[in-house]
Amino acid sequence: MPIPARLTPLLDQYDFARNRLAARLTGPSRDSGNGTEIAAAALTDDEYLWEPVPDCWSVRPRSSGSGPRASVLLGTGAWGRDATPAPHPEPPPFTTLAWRLGHLTELLVLRADHTVGSRTLTREDMEAAGDAATAVAAFEEGATAWRTALLDTDDKALDTMGHSRYPYGSDPEDPFIETVWWVNQELLHHGAEIALLRDLYAARRR
Repeated sequence: MPIPARLTPLLDQYDFARNRLAARLTGPSRDSGNGTEIAAAALTDDEYLWEPVPDCWSVRPRSSGSGPRASVLLGTGAWGRDATPAPHPEPPPFTTLAWRLGHLTELLVLRADHTVGSRTLTREDMEAAGDAATAVAAFEEGATAWRTALLDTDDKALDTMGHSRYPYGSDPEDPFIETVWWVNQELLHHGAEIALLRDLYAARRR
């Protein structure tokens, strides 16, 4: 299927942000920002779960219970991601790299499913990763699933309200092109947060 002309720049932006984050997470090098490649180590388990300030929200073994000001551990499996039903705590808890990467993976997987998949997956179906390698692999899988959904999109779908029925946002009331834009900004801003946390962790060790 030909890619609609107005989807092309959004898809290019998505690919750029995805690849840049993937390089940040896995190495062996990454773009410094000016086109120069610099060394980048793969994400470690210690860094993945690092809590830079007290009372972080993170992903945790289900056996240990939820973290400070959280009341549930989202997902299925041995690990879960800190959360609480609305209203959310104020001020918002600081979230770890693990929490942010898990959130990003979840929104990619679920939006793909609610666009071209079964349209049945929920947050409770997501398996939180307890280690860095599993989390990075899950992100790549989710990022690929969302890109595949975009490649199955024509001009009519871009204008269709509710083409994505993702239940945790305004997708059912939005034209799909707005959803595509929204996912891009989620990837851009959470990717930048993850990159900064990696920089802070490296500076801490020095």
